[in-house]
Amino acid sequence: MEHYLIIARSVTHAQRMQKLLGRSGIRSGIFRAPRELTDLGCAYAVQIQRPDLTQALMLLHRERLEPVQIYLEQKGFYREVSP
Repeated sequence: MEHYLIIARSVTHAQRMQKLLGRSGIRSGIFRAPRELTDLGCAYAVQIQRPDLTQALMLLHRERLEPVQIYLEQKGFYREVSP
């Protein structure tokens, strides 16, 4: 299944993102960002389903919870996408 990983700078940043998305009905999960995706030692990823990206980014931007990077994961491969 395809989904997006929204990279956050810390676990607290990721938790704030997840809470905001959840209040808006967007399901998400948090986990440590894969090493190959970021140079930040403490980065976390918020995983969302593909159809939710546009709404999620709009919400995050409005609340000033900007992602560090965004990746589309397809069959175990990551491709960086621009917001």
